[in-house]
Amino acid sequence: MIHYDFTLKFAVPDVLDMETLEARLFEAGCDDALIGLGQKGRLALEFSREAASAHEAITSAMADVKCAISEARLIEAGPDLVGVTDIAELFEFSRQNMRKLLQSHLATFPLPLHEGRASLWHLAEVLEWFGTHHHKAIDETLREVARVSMQANVARETRRLPPEDIQRFDALAS
Repeated sequence: MIHYDFTLKFAVPDVLDMETLEARLFEAGCDDALIGLGQKGRLALEFSREAASAHEAITSAMADVKCAISEARLIEAGPDLVGVTDIAELFEFSRQNMRKLLQSHLATFPLPLHEGRASLWHLAEVLEWFGTHHHKAIDETLREVARVSMQANVARETRRLPPEDIQRFDALAS
């Protein structure tokens, strides 16, 4: 068994107070998470869960939260979305060096999810690129958690689209 560290963010009914949320989550098996309620109607859980795989850790945590709070809706699983600063910190580069690296590898670096003043990438794709192109040692646990987090977030977004749009977009994106 391996410890997997990840974050799950949910929208929850804003009528539930912190004490009730904590009690329900603890009883449902989320005793391995730090609970954060920074904003009314939002819940962030920072897990350190022991499991055979990242997929098992994250899906069991999601199931535990849904058991505790049936109305909870996943907002985001992480680590997933990263910017230039996040990537630079992860690989211990300066932000400037990271920007230079991006500019010199435009053809092979993963395409951003959002491009602009603050571009965003999926961490799993960035880790894969660094492992392949720069032979950086990548923590396999982080790589696995990032991959599963990305899949959870993409699946959440995909469910919001009609099936015919998904097929059309898939054909255009290929």
